[in-house]
Amino acid sequence: MSKRKLTRRQAWRIKKIQDERASRATRKDSDIDQQLEGGDLGPEQHGQIISHFGRQVDVEALDGDQTGEIFRCHMRTNLDALVTGDNVIWRAGKETGVVVATLPRTSILQRPNTQGELKPVASNLNYIVITIAVEPLAHYNLIDRYLVAAQLSGIEPVILVNKTDLINDTNRSRIETMIELYQNIGYKVLTVSSIEGNGLDQLKQELDNRISVFVGQSGVGKSSLINALLPGVDLRVGALSEATGKGTHTTTTARLFHFPDGGDLIDSPGIREFGLWHIDEQKLIEGFTEFTDYLGYCKFRDCKHEQEPGCAIKQAIAEGKISEQRINSYKHILSSLQES
Repeated sequence: MSKRKLTRRQAWRIKKIQDERASRATRKDSDIDQQLEGGDLGPEQHGQIISHFGRQVDVEALDGDQTGEIFRCHMRTNLDALVTGDNVIWRAGKETGVVVATLPRTSILQRPNTQGELKPVASNLNYIVITIAVEPLAHYNLIDRYLVAAQLSGIEPVILVNKTDLINDTNRSRIETMIELYQNIGYKVLTVSSIEGNGLDQLKQELDNRISVFVGQSGVGKSSLINALLPGVDLRVGALSEATGKGTHTTTTARLFHFPDGGDLIDSPGIREFGLWHIDEQKLIEGFTEFTDYLGYCKFRDCKHEQEPGCAIKQAIAEGKISEQRINSYKHILSSLQES
């Protein structure tokens, strides 16, 4: 599709808006520099990013008498993009503070935007809690996209099946088959009902003293789970759309919450799909953890694992060591990568 040709007035308006935005950003950076140079800020101290709002962040103080208090801060111009979970050095101000430095990350979860650019979502994570539900129905392909992202990020995934109170004779077999498949691969699978409270104690124990991020489609009950795990937080809960059966977005920015007995939880905006178009075929197949034992053992180096003779992965499928469902999921994702 050819680009729409702009009129001279439209081009002028676009440039004017861009110039105004750049001017506001420059003035804001100048104000921050004046605070830093003018001695209007307090001493440097450690903090943690609790949430992110454009060019501002909420920082929880980790030092001194203000430990546990949350402060709205600007970010110094020369800093890389900050995300929820980052540990930083910041200085308090009269109205807003300033983040002046970032500390090394132990892990980073990223996802590509529509332009294929990787954008960080959350950092310093121990667990990616892939939250699925009986309604809306979970699809293997969506779960596998999250698992590939977790594998490539080096962050341990946990599959959490929520809304188990909705399991009935119609859907029970599919849910049990799905759970068994991922457990056989070696993934940790938990079941819970935020309505009935089943499984909450085991989930709390699993998240204890870890930093975890909840990811999953809108409508799977992430906010309800957090309300059940952290009484008093009272996140706004969105009902399923009657027209589509899909969830309505209730979270607009990732936010970190503390468990009273230890551990942190990050609630991220609802993600209906986790794009993987930034990775190549080799990275994709490495993201299917049970495939790795057979990589490099096919008869042909360029084996596509279709009908080629001597394919190690096809042999593993025939022997029941790799499920047909997973290889189909791999091929589906690979096809989407090739199309993009």
